Amino acid sequence: MSRLFGSRTGSLPHPQELIAVSADGARVHVEVYGPEGAPAVVLAHGWTCSIAFWSEQIRDLARDHRVIAYDQRGHGLTPAPADPAGYSTRALADDLEAVLAATLAPGERAVLAGHSMGGMTLMAAATRPAFREHAAAALLCSTGPSRLVAESLVLPLPAGGVRTRLTKAILGARAPLGPVNAVSRKILKYATMGPGSAPERVDACARIVHACPRRARVAWSHVLGELDLEAGVRELELPVAVIAGTADRLTPPVHSRGLAAALPQSVGLEELAGMGHMTPVEAPEAVTARIRALVTTYLPVEQQKKEEVA
Repeated sequence: MSRLFGSRTGSLPHPQELIAVSADGARVHVEVYGPEGAPAVVLAHGWTCSIAFWSEQIRDLARDHRVIAYDQRGHGLTPAPADPAGYSTRALADDLEAVLAATLAPGERAVLAGHSMGGMTLMAAATRPAFREHAAAALLCSTGPSRLVAESLVLPLPAGGVRTRLTKAILGARAPLGPVNAVSRKILKYATMGPGSAPERVDACARIVHACPRRARVAWSHVLGELDLEAGVRELELPVAVIAGTADRLTPPVHSRGLAAALPQSVGLEELAGMGHMTPVEAPEAVTARIRALVTTYLPVEQQKKEEVA
């Protein structure tokens, strides 16, 4: 059952729901919105989130796009791996390949957008055959390839070993997040969102993050703490746009600036003033507009190539 949150612009029809089976047998929950045959967009959410994180993008894009969104393993309706080895960047890439194979026809291209760990998923999958077959262009939102803990600004301390160790301990803490209340919303807003974030958007993010099972939250924090996908960035040989919030404490703009400089085909970095880490929720119009622009620019070209071959 879809978990999209309400909006001033109304709700969506029920999605088509399906299961993609990953390389290790993991069953990945997928939801597909919008008209059959429309330009395809694939959305990969971040750590502690779920399909619901993309509610605003789905609501807007599904009017004239085929929108494919899935729950990362251990999030939403996708079960957590029984084996600790199921938590890895390889597993992220495996799951994305499975989703692409289950939802796109052979040779069909899509624009892929990844937020935070979802962006890291795209980096991890950069050399995979299914990714190269199906990805026409990509959007990386509020993400980075390495040094996530060392560069984090969640703790207001000077950079160095002490801040890194304390940050790693906090992000990997096993304590339950507890109920969503005034205190937990304030903490989440400070750590993940810009100071001017609207209360309803803070509440939406809090409900999503607090719904993430503790086991998955902790296990994925360990993977992110050791992340090194610099090589994957250099293998993203397709047009890639980057979006970052200037007030992002989890993945500060230093990451996005580095990405834009290292990508083989960077098509621009957009820094959203005053926005934090949760850019698709904090600035939904900007993120949706960037996805639409990538579709308009790159999917028609791919369709023309396909027709010429035929």
